[in-house]
Amino acid sequence: MSIARIGFVSLGCAKATVDSERILSELRAYGYAFCESYEQADLVIVNTCGFIESAVEESLTVISDAMDANGQVIVTGCLGARADMLKERFPKLLAITGPQDTEGVVKAVHDAAPPAQAPLYHLLPPGGVKLTPRHYAYLKISEGCNHKCTFCIIPSMRGRLVSRSPSDIVSEARQLRSAGVKELLVVSQDTSAYGIDLKSQSDLMGGRALRPEIGQLATELSNLGLWVRLHYVYPYPHVDRLVDLMAEGALLPYLDVPFQHASPRVLRSMKRPASGEDNLERVRKWRGICPDMAIRSTFIVGFPGETEEDFEELLQFLTSARLDRVGCFTYSPVDGARANDLPGAVDQETAMHRLDRLMAHQAKISAERLAQRVGSRCTVLVDEVTTDTVIARSYAESPDVDGVIFIEESDGLSEGDLVPVEIVQSTDHDLIARTIDA
Repeated sequence: MSIARIGFVSLGCAKATVDSERILSELRAYGYAFCESYEQADLVIVNTCGFIESAVEESLTVISDAMDANGQVIVTGCLGARADMLKERFPKLLAITGPQDTEGVVKAVHDAAPPAQAPLYHLLPPGGVKLTPRHYAYLKISEGCNHKCTFCIIPSMRGRLVSRSPSDIVSEARQLRSAGVKELLVVSQDTSAYGIDLKSQSDLMGGRALRPEIGQLATELSNLGLWVRLHYVYPYPHVDRLVDLMAEGALLPYLDVPFQHASPRVLRSMKRPASGEDNLERVRKWRGICPDMAIRSTFIVGFPGETEEDFEELLQFLTSARLDRVGCFTYSPVDGARANDLPGAVDQETAMHRLDRLMAHQAKISAERLAQRVGSRCTVLVDEVTTDTVIARSYAESPDVDGVIFIEESDGLSEGDLVPVEIVQSTDHDLIARTIDA
């Protein structure tokens, strides 16, 4: 029996990337091969994103391209929750499954192209199939979300919070370390909320009771001798404990905090968790504990009811908070979001103008923050080495979402190396460094 070849497209966030890796690992265990073109594949799997309208359109375009080029297509991921719409648009799809449904995808593949063997999990590389470079990996600690943010439809697609057991997470982290991973990027929908659904049930591991709580989990991960970077951390008071660990050198001094806005009125309308918190004061407190901390965030402009005064308050927050990296997008009336029914819709032209103003405002702040690092020394992780370029990252840069550090010389450097450098120059978005003796 010939081995079926699978084409795979993974769209969306890091959490979707982890889902894709799980699917690919399962299929590899069954002996399926993978190829890089629609035309050469026996079937194509598209892991979709449906968070905002632009992501929906991208997913639909990829599905359409795959159908035109191949015709044998399985759709999974967040957009799979809108199965009726997909069936209407693409009636000849082989199958549609929702997010984090590895079993459903594998069954659909089996139905279309039966496996040549029983699963041989021992043939998988340590840590399974990865879509990231060998030296870093995403580690998803929970699924779903309990929040009811009015602009978001993730809970309706991915369900309520379901945390993984601490021992399961740490065991995966150890496997990743064995596979050569040097940096763990911890992701979930709400990393700060990890474990609250498990009602503090202790998980016995190595003769110890490990509670499912983000502080204790982070401590356990920090003991593995890897870089540990936290994403999607909501600004709850107990996050201060994580900052303590950063100040102690246990975690990378980096926080990805999705503030989304700064106007209390808009935050209440968004029904954001911790909307009553003084986020500016919290940022100042964190930097007081860990002065070198890098903070990135994302914001929404053009949310229904957002006034010019609300937007100016957001700009003032950025001026005072001096965040290192910022992403921004305009409000997207994605199908099913409760915010679509709120009064005071902001026209797209105004929203785009605000986005441009915010990004120009933040660009100056980010450039100033980068310039302050010139002359400092740090350790970087090498991501890419070519004949004339070395691209690396320090504690302050996460892959794909932040800037990078260019190293002037490449002699003796390899992908995955941890190298001490001195920052010698800054640009608007990136840094330039030279290697130094340890």
